[in-house]
Amino acid sequence: MTHIRSVAVFAIFVSGTFLLGQAAKPVSANKKSYSPPRLADGHPDLQGMYDLATLTPVERIGGFAGFDAVETGKNLNLTPEQAVKLEAQVKSSRESRDTPVDPNRSAPPKGGDGSKGPSGNVGAYNNFWVDPGSSFTVVDGQKRSSLVIDPADGRVPQFTAAAKERQLRFAGGTTSDALESNDPGLEKEPGAYDDPERRPLGERCILGFGSTSGPPILPDYFYNNLHRIVQTPDTVVILTEMVHDARVIRMNAKHLPNTMRRWMGDSVGHWEGDTLVIDTTNFTGKTRFRGSTESLHVVERIKRTDERTLLYRFTIEDTNTWERPWTGEYSWPATSQRLFEYACHEGNYALSGILAGARQRETEKQ
Repeated sequence: MTHIRSVAVFAIFVSGTFLLGQAAKPVSANKKSYSPPRLADGHPDLQGMYDLATLTPVERIGGFAGFDAVETGKNLNLTPEQAVKLEAQVKSSRESRDTPVDPNRSAPPKGGDGSKGPSGNVGAYNNFWVDPGSSFTVVDGQKRSSLVIDPADGRVPQFTAAAKERQLRFAGGTTSDALESNDPGLEKEPGAYDDPERRPLGERCILGFGSTSGPPILPDYFYNNLHRIVQTPDTVVILTEMVHDARVIRMNAKHLPNTMRRWMGDSVGHWEGDTLVIDTTNFTGKTRFRGSTESLHVVERIKRTDERTLLYRFTIEDTNTWERPWTGEYSWPATSQRLFEYACHEGNYALSGILAGARQRETEKQ
């Protein structure tokens, strides 16, 4: 499946603004501990296909545009009533967008109609191709209002002064968490889409959009949500559907020399009881996850909580970027869906066409 340029649905989910609920209910002390299946080496078997689609945003941010007004809270978990209402609204909205489009509709005006969407809504794939999820992630039996659990307010910590200065210099530059549906037509200043050497990493098929390839591995909130884990005693591989990224995690190994840098960093793993712990360093400064530097340090923890669910937790640290480390978590439900090839730029002549158009415009202005 090649790139999809549609914003109508994605804008709802990426903004990360959900309405929140009451405090978490305590987990029963009588709850039986789960004993996971194990491989021949004695470690838990984490292998399988997982669908990471979820409505739960990365951050917990007040009200949510696109939903009916609901009381605003500040808690990690949604009330059952809030979750039911919000999920019903998503379902209703999706059903309305699934209706067939008029084949006799007129073409959009030259340059688009100015609405949100790729280049002012000049056309893209319809809603059939978009799969941002239909429910909130469930952890400990509670539907979560954000992936971020630390800080307790569900917000990513403030940038350091140095990071704020970098953001001004690199505005519109390449990042590993750039969104596929960002609209270049809405940019007031020249940005990543106005320079062939600054185009988003996902658009260049280097990394999946929205940090779906990780680390940290985040929901894509758009489509291509599948991840597959393959495990041996010496190596764990996490294959991402979007842009077909494959992370190779070397077990019980030492990190590469500091001079060796990688797009997804250098990941080494070890077991702490039944939890797989992945430590990743050696990022390239070109990755810039949420504006980070090559000093980014990510620690991931993956644990099987039942026969069809993994709990994925990540902690982010970069003293050059955030005032303090921050942590998030969400569940990875198993799925019987199949992962197909993501061809990405195969047969894609778009960039050469864009450059040719830019050269033509420059000629006309002379």
